Amino acid sequence: MAGKKRRTEEVGSSSEFPWSSTTLTPMISVIIVLFAALVRVLVSLGPYSGQGTPPMYGDYEAQRHWMEITLHTPAREWYRNTSANNLSYWGLDYPPLTAYQSLAHALLVNFWMPESLALNTSRGFESHGSKLLMRWTVLVSDLLVFFPAAVCFVVVYCRRFGGNGGEGSSAWLLAMILLNPCLILIDHGHFQYNCISLGLTIGAIAAILSRHEFIASVLFSLAINHKQMSMYYAPAFFSYLLGKCLKRKNWVLEVGKLGIVVIGTFLIIWWPYLYSMEAAKEVLYRLAPFERGIYEDYVANFWCSTSVIIKWKKLFSIGALKFLCLCTTVSVCWPSCYWQIKAPSDLGFLYGLLNSSFAFYLFSYQVHEKSILMPLLSASLLAQRDPFLFGQLVHCSLLSMFPLLLRDNLILQYTVLLALFGLIFFSQNGKHTWDKISFRRRLLLVLPVLLSFLLHLIYLTLRPPKKYPFLFEALIMFFCFFQFICFTVWVNIQQCSFLDIFHWAETKKKDM
Repeated sequence: MAGKKRRTEEVGSSSEFPWSSTTLTPMISVIIVLFAALVRVLVSLGPYSGQGTPPMYGDYEAQRHWMEITLHTPAREWYRNTSANNLSYWGLDYPPLTAYQSLAHALLVNFWMPESLALNTSRGFESHGSKLLMRWTVLVSDLLVFFPAAVCFVVVYCRRFGGNGGEGSSAWLLAMILLNPCLILIDHGHFQYNCISLGLTIGAIAAILSRHEFIASVLFSLAINHKQMSMYYAPAFFSYLLGKCLKRKNWVLEVGKLGIVVIGTFLIIWWPYLYSMEAAKEVLYRLAPFERGIYEDYVANFWCSTSVIIKWKKLFSIGALKFLCLCTTVSVCWPSCYWQIKAPSDLGFLYGLLNSSFAFYLFSYQVHEKSILMPLLSASLLAQRDPFLFGQLVHCSLLSMFPLLLRDNLILQYTVLLALFGLIFFSQNGKHTWDKISFRRRLLLVLPVLLSFLLHLIYLTLRPPKKYPFLFEALIMFFCFFQFICFTVWVNIQQCSFLDIFHWAETKKKDM
């Protein structure tokens, strides 16, 4: 009986859901990980970006082509226009670590199906076998990088903040991170490898909370060198670490040591391109394709949403827009960075990550729909402390990507994952939190969901006027942009409150 009772307590006797257990035991971790992996496998059975749509196909073809190029050409030619590497056809535009990842995957795919990566003759190659191989490369990357980092973060977070650290359980928090529908749909549906850079970032955050700042610096440097979008988090990492160093006696030495770690990591990753200034510039030029414009499609950020009234692309040159984006992004980031430099705290750091990523998503240059994954990851790490901020952001982010995912024919996967997320979110702990909030706040939370449902219905059933063919995309964009702005203001207010707490604690110490 004692053994039976112990097993019941481990899985959480109060609920049928393993993520409703208050303790993250090894068995519960394995169950959640296996379930999250199964969900990814099921989503990957569906279509992908650009399937059967020549001549450029989509992101699936881009990833396959990068494997082809890295496999058959020397590293110094990966970012250079040559007879074997026509940059106008899905040229590499991510940092060197992505190229190394493409080469590693190419070696695996080439072993089983070399014809799928044949130089110049494999463009648009599509077969059931190649799809399985490509999908497995994403799943393995997820299992090797993102999953361990998520588990590590949850364990560190709960130890750091004592028990649950908020309303939800630790198992529930792990489920929220691993079953984020937006990331699953983009990586395992649309087809990308965001799980690698995001996993490295989560690992760096866990290292920060564990007081392993050198490890955090290496991991975050690797994240930046995998996808330049990881720079969305850079102000938060920089201000927190600088604020910590300034509190120490030999702060110059502390800053110098962190700088050496970061520079050393970059030197190792960029080594094949440091033989000349020209080679390094070629890579940098590919990483910052300013000619694409200030935004893409109908992304729910400031520049695209206001372009209906202000024609930014017509009124300003690319140089002027770059400067304008820099100024606005820095201005929005600055309060969060200032608070962390002045009074660094772990919770302030987590909110700073969300503030920083929102600032870049809303105001930086060359943003697309998938960039919302950056603030969404930060919000998932705060799901225990502010569950309904996270829940609303997931719902809004899914809506903002709905036109993109509909073009990929992922509507079934989209619907099922949204329902699955809602079921897990409102499991025992989520329902408990819901019951505690006031009626007015419930109304504020439910109203956007109802409007979102209406926008889905309009998009799927009605045809826009011929004069305004993208009217419904614009409506979704405006709706999501308004919510993202509200989220940004709220998160800044939350982070500012930690500064007041810090001052109160400092005053208390002096009085004593």
